Amino acid sequence: MENEQLPNPDTVFPVPDNRTVVYIKPAITNRHIRAGDFSYFSGADFQSRVSHFYPDFYHDALVIGKFCQIAFGVEFVMNGANHQMNCVSTFPFYIFENWGEATPPVELMPVKGDTVVGNDVWIGQNAVILPGVRIGDGAIVGAQSVVGSDVEPYSIVAGNPARLVRKRFDDELTALLLRLKWWDLPTGEIRRLVPLLHNSDLEFVKASLQSMLQDPT
Repeated sequence: MENEQLPNPDTVFPVPDNRTVVYIKPAITNRHIRAGDFSYFSGADFQSRVSHFYPDFYHDALVIGKFCQIAFGVEFVMNGANHQMNCVSTFPFYIFENWGEATPPVELMPVKGDTVVGNDVWIGQNAVILPGVRIGDGAIVGAQSVVGSDVEPYSIVAGNPARLVRKRFDDELTALLLRLKWWDLPTGEIRRLVPLLHNSDLEFVKASLQSMLQDPT
């Protein structure tokens, strides 16, 4: 339909009559936080859930893909939370007054790089994502989990520390989804794909994706 009204990724409050769910991308002002279209957060202020974030010193960033679902209370802990561990004491004397300790160069700090969340990732309520973690496309993080290591695409992790619970799909369907990258398609095409994306008959979905990828027209 040529004149169909499509979802707008620049809408801050995308749920009618609701001010507690926000699309992250149009709501953030910190240039070191980047979010893809349609990723949402269940809360009023996403940036307040990114803690210990000193990108001018640590040169880190938080990168979130498209269509992510981030529940209430989720916290992203950035590299500024780490303490120096290559010396006798981990106490950060240098940040407090009157100790006379110079700030160590960033090269001596345990910097773990950017925190990266893939596309179509669901992070459950009150989960904590630690510095430098990379969460793959389509993954699910259980509520209350503490994620300190990378998460494979289309896997489910839970616990403290978060451990693999199971893979969501077999290897064939996972590979098809990673080839399709539906989140990168134009919004109109994604909307037409929604019935397939929400179909629980996984064998039908697999056959449909195989056909689509063989003949993308």
